Amino acid sequence: MNTIYGFVLSKVLGWKINGDFPDVSKSIIIFAPHTSYYDSIYGKLFFNEVRIKHTFLSKKELFFFPMNMVMQWYGSIPIRGVAGENAIYQVSKMLDDAKSLHIVLSPEGTMAKVTKWNKGFYYMAWKAKVPILVGYIDYQKKEVGIKGVINNLENINDVMNQINTMYKDVVAKYPEKFSLEIKK
Repeated sequence: MNTIYGFVLSKVLGWKINGDFPDVSKSIIIFAPHTSYYDSIYGKLFFNEVRIKHTFLSKKELFFFPMNMVMQWYGSIPIRGVAGENAIYQVSKMLDDAKSLHIVLSPEGTMAKVTKWNKGFYYMAWKAKVPILVGYIDYQKKEVGIKGVINNLENINDVMNQINTMYKDVVAKYPEKFSLEIKK
């Protein structure tokens, strides 16, 4: 580990960083499973360790005083329901304007169990013409990393199938709260 973040993640907390971060300058990173607030702490340590410029998208309901100061310090921006702005266009513009930026979000949209993931991440990546990186945290293996890169965004069903395959053996902190996208 090269930084204090990696030292804390691996030596203090006992987690392993799995694999190298892909050589891409911009992306949408989905990070799952998200069943605990601890997920965001381990995720933040990971993204700081791999030294990428990143911003977390968080529910706007978390941005109340004084929590808003913590969220901003953490590197989060409020999303969903911002008056006069569509999150897909907002994120696409951020990526277009940046030389290097990775937008991190939880596709589940909540820490509760869901059977239908929010597909905003797909449309953000598609509109901005950037890949989707599949980030993960596995509590059984005590590892965090990137499962893969999805460059072909032509078909949302194909993308979701790839994502389901990558996450099928990942164990959440609270496994009963994690579900892959269920096909109807």
